[in-house]
Amino acid sequence: MSDSQFNLEEIDRLIQSMKKAAKTAAEQAESFPAVKKNVDRILASIKMLEINISDIITLDDE
Repeated sequence: MSDSQFNLEEIDRLIQSMKKAAKTAAEQAESFPAVKKNVDRILASIKMLEINISDIITLDDE
């Protein structure tokens, strides 16, 4: 693989790792509304990454 090619599986793995970390932060921030609100925004951005990358991988597997 050349430097200009993307490893979609690795990107997907990183996205899922970020999602797990954000969900853990959300659980810890239940009583801290400002943090909870920002984590919700992070999760929304991660969802967009999933739509861009993870869903492509799923479609390729079918």
